[in-house]
Amino acid sequence: MTLLRLLFLISTLLVHTTILAQKATRVTSKASTKPTSNYWWKQNNLRVIQTNLPAYEAATLNPDSLVKDLLACSANTLLINAGGIMAFYPTQLDFHYTNPYMKTNMLGEVVEKCHQHGIRVMVRFDFSRVHESIFKAHPDWCYISPKGERIINTDMYVVSINAPYVQDKAFRIIEEVIDRYPIDGVFLNMPGYQVNNPYEGKYHGIDQNEYDKKRFADYSKSMKLPTEENKADPVFQTYQAFKKFTTDDWTKRLHTLIKSKNEQIALCTYMDQYVDIIRHESQTNSLPYWPYSASDNVNNAVHSYPDHIISNSSIQQISFQSRYNAVEPEEVAIRLYENIANGSGLDISMMGDMRGYEDERNFGIIKRIYAHHKKFEPYFGNYTSVAKIAIVAPGSWPSGAPMQEYRGIQLMLKEAHLAFDIIEDSQLDKQAEKLKQYQLLILPDITYLNPASMQALRNASQQGTNLIATNTTMFDNAASLMDLFGAKIVNRDHEGSGFYLRPDNKELFKRLPGQTMLFWKFNLGLYDLSGADARFLPILAKGRPGPPEIIGGHDPTGYYGMATKKYGRSTNVILPINLGRLYYMHGYQEHKNVLLDAIDRVFPDASQLLQTNAPERVEVIVQQYGRNERQNPSRKTDDGLIVHLVNLTGFSGNTYFKPLPIYNLTFRVKADKKPASLLSMATDKAVPFTWQDGYVNFTLDKLEQFDGILINN
Repeated sequence: MTLLRLLFLISTLLVHTTILAQKATRVTSKASTKPTSNYWWKQNNLRVIQTNLPAYEAATLNPDSLVKDLLACSANTLLINAGGIMAFYPTQLDFHYTNPYMKTNMLGEVVEKCHQHGIRVMVRFDFSRVHESIFKAHPDWCYISPKGERIINTDMYVVSINAPYVQDKAFRIIEEVIDRYPIDGVFLNMPGYQVNNPYEGKYHGIDQNEYDKKRFADYSKSMKLPTEENKADPVFQTYQAFKKFTTDDWTKRLHTLIKSKNEQIALCTYMDQYVDIIRHESQTNSLPYWPYSASDNVNNAVHSYPDHIISNSSIQQISFQSRYNAVEPEEVAIRLYENIANGSGLDISMMGDMRGYEDERNFGIIKRIYAHHKKFEPYFGNYTSVAKIAIVAPGSWPSGAPMQEYRGIQLMLKEAHLAFDIIEDSQLDKQAEKLKQYQLLILPDITYLNPASMQALRNASQQGTNLIATNTTMFDNAASLMDLFGAKIVNRDHEGSGFYLRPDNKELFKRLPGQTMLFWKFNLGLYDLSGADARFLPILAKGRPGPPEIIGGHDPTGYYGMATKKYGRSTNVILPINLGRLYYMHGYQEHKNVLLDAIDRVFPDASQLLQTNAPERVEVIVQQYGRNERQNPSRKTDDGLIVHLVNLTGFSGNTYFKPLPIYNLTFRVKADKKPASLLSMATDKAVPFTWQDGYVNFTLDKLEQFDGILINN
């Protein structure tokens, strides 16, 4: 027998063994309710490609070529349409609209052929809409706005969460698919309550469906369903809690159904409760573009929901209105490598499969980075953060002015190479003990914290975690604002255009030599800071902007833009000004330097973790890692450090070019023990180093698009 023949027989035997094991799992899964640590997704090594199929592509999709393309991209998981808006399989349910272009066994063939090549298959359901034929038969299943309007996209109608379609029929659809096909996961797209038509950019308001009215009245003890989204309204606050309760209840029921069929089927969606894989998305929406989108999403999810696997998807399309054009390849490269660096696997969402694709420019990048992940897979996905700073995020999908404040603070720290974690504001109480491990928590415009989260912040601060709060943080909690920061609001929303701040304390503001006045724009809160221990940055009046002959008049107002106060073992800083938003939108270094000097005031060792001559446009992410292998079931992370480097020099603010190569980058990284070796993942070559006084020192000769420096114990 030849060697090639022997290898062929062995590989064939392994494939058939895998298939039999999968089938055996499905046969015995109903009787198996004992939890296991061997869930396939827990390895956190996903390389997902989503083929978001238009209806007409179901007629032309070739399962063989699809699998060939997935293998060429080193993908190990396919995400493909199954049902909801329309069935991509021969459904027997009269309330499930069938795709008119569907080939009878397309989905079945895809699942079978993927499994033959070791590729998992997750199937997509979207229960946000029903076809017009379903609406005409059951109009009471669908959304209706406060003005009596429906949300319609061509012949698809948005549904109501609490009506029978979502509360009953959706479960029967999912059950039908699980019973027919040996799938590995269920992905739920666009879950939750709808108030917008995202495909047309139109806001419609809170759903007034009779089922919603009745269930809210039952939940709230006879309150009337609100018609406006007003965070200050107690009824709307109750409605927010109601939405979470009902979505969690629905997801719990779905989780129970899926696991009763097979506990090895993963549930994936954008929420956290009763979910195995939390999905997020990096999208390109509006200027200024956000090159740290993937880092932002994954960092937030990983530290807010540490018991979950995160899959952050790079969305190919430019926008809903531009489905057939992809974002730039350089942006995709940044997103994918930021995924790796922060602890997500890889995830790409594209319109249709890869054959006859309208914009193929990203295919080379996808293949290269997916192959890189496959090659170094044991080093990725099992991290412990080394950061001593955390930023509190205003939700998992922030928007508007709070998003700008939050992103601006991140941008300042990224450019200063200060490591930080991100924790969602709603999860502070659940991460109460973890908060105490940080030296500094930054709260950028964080409001409406629940009592438990507020207490968690107080406890952490009492024990030595310093706080920095910006803009209107805690405006709704006067007692905490006074206790923690010595602040009382006089005028919370005060337009700052034309006003100035005076950095007159040069011992504090060391980064502002040669400047005696800092211009302002956006919010400049006027606070009584007499309860603080020290006040800084006197606010100067608006004065006279022109003509040049008469400018001036910027006299002290008696208000200050910064104050510090001792609280327990911490020193807290309040900056009741739109510091982050101003830097995010305009990027003047003086505003970043205010925050960096404030950080030095309360956490002088902030820069001791990492020192480098890398330019500000090089993103540096340091992780403690453990080899991500089945032989490491405890998920220990004591094998060393990885210094991830992402070259953002090609980002110009409104487009992405190829990054410039950077030479002779020096690094000094805190390391508890002398490393055994250093390796550049980009070159697959050893990196010379020295180790002294608890620090490893090395020089990287050249950085191109990205690299990962393995510091092995």
